[in-house]
Amino acid sequence: MNQNKVSVFRKEHFNAAHRLNNPLLSVEENKAVFGKCNNNNFHGHNYELIVKVSGFVDPVTGYVVDMKLLSDIIKGEIIEKFDHKNLNLDVFEFKEINPTAENIAMVIYNMLKEKIDTQYEIKIMLHETARNYVEYPA
Repeated sequence: MNQNKVSVFRKEHFNAAHRLNNPLLSVEENKAVFGKCNNNNFHGHNYELIVKVSGFVDPVTGYVVDMKLLSDIIKGEIIEKFDHKNLNLDVFEFKEINPTAENIAMVIYNMLKEKIDTQYEIKIMLHETARNYVEYPA
């Protein structure tokens, strides 16, 4: 039996609005730090989410993980909660956290880690724009 780890990837998409703002900073400081992303009326992104799952190939199924099951978990835990939402106002996980791409990736990781068997390693890649994306854990 092959004991090499293999990684599989599932790509999903969601649209969401947010405003980058730190209540501990003044209005002027928030504008200086976050620029257009501090718009009082929010702004949106078409996020591309890639979930990497690494583990050993099951000798019976030939899978690392059942991709349909992985897809269902991502859709149920992330897409249904984040898609077409205002992250600041509609998503409980961001009530106290500034929804930067970095923080969104960490929140997604933690939400999925609770639902995916601990035998697997997971990594989140979140594309906020075509040129800006984050990976967690690094």
